[in-house]
Amino acid sequence: MASPQAPLPPRRRLRLSIGAAVVLALVVLSAAVGLGIMRGQAAPVESVPLTDTGTGTGPGSGSGPESTGELYVHVLGAVEKPGLYVLDLDARLVDALAAAGGTTADADLTAVNLARVLEDGEQIVVPAAGALVGAPGGAAPPPGDDRIDLNAADQAALETLPRIGPALAERIIAWREENGRFTSIDDLLAVPGIGEKLLAGMRDGVRV
Repeated sequence: MASPQAPLPPRRRLRLSIGAAVVLALVVLSAAVGLGIMRGQAAPVESVPLTDTGTGTGPGSGSGPESTGELYVHVLGAVEKPGLYVLDLDARLVDALAAAGGTTADADLTAVNLARVLEDGEQIVVPAAGALVGAPGGAAPPPGDDRIDLNAADQAALETLPRIGPALAERIIAWREENGRFTSIDDLLAVPGIGEKLLAGMRDGVRV
């Protein structure tokens, strides 16, 4: 008959209890760390592409181009689909007219430079052939009158005037959009940056 097994000494029982507790703690810690890593993973970010506004409507966000490789232009006048368009950074005026569906049959293409490189935020106005914007009845200018029409000229035409650079040309167009047509050449004095001396130098080269 086998003798009953002797009970473990108290010190050995204590060591076994501590060892089991350590193992259990390591298992719980590993599970917690794994769960934390799973929860800490970031969800993928869904990118929103910049919408081409070829339909003539403005971009939904109302902000400027997200990429340096794109620019906004506003096409008006004798084109099939006037509106706001997003083009490549190196686009030319002919690309803007193509985006607007092309020009109408009465467009005066001699009044615009189709090869001109565009700038972000500019407005392009294609005039109708034989029409003078802002003149009573749309009458054509007298023969030999090559002065710049303040009410029809685009930015490129205005920049041909003495001491008129891109910034002042944009201000002239902005004033025209906000206040209506120029009724006299002296109205240019209301454009920020144009004073008496500057006006005197360009007076003979413009008309309304």
